[in-house]
Amino acid sequence: MADIHIEREHSLGLAGARKLAWQWAEQAENQFDMSCTYEEGREADEVQFTRSGVNGCLQVSADRFVLDAKLGFLLGAFKDRIEAEIVKNLDTLLAAKKPAAKKAAAKKKAT
Repeated sequence: MADIHIEREHSLGLAGARKLAWQWAEQAENQFDMSCTYEEGREADEVQFTRSGVNGCLQVSADRFVLDAKLGFLLGAFKDRIEAEIVKNLDTLLAAKKPAAKKAAAKKKAT
């Protein structure tokens, strides 16, 4: 079995991170035929995801995303490609949120 561990810091707060994690889960379901369950918590959320040969968890907090996944024997051979695709998708979602956060900060400073 191959393991994937990805961490990304952010400044979205829990509400913003929660929205992004929901988008990520929808994308994982549509693109990769994953089955995702989302569990909201007081301090952090968890997205459990699974499909044949893969299972894992995305932990969502006010300042960090932590993804851990286990790949079965067959998919383990493609670990690097799978990890790169997950990183790309998560980083793309995070990058899309950054301009909105910067605009809000600039607007707040102006008032």
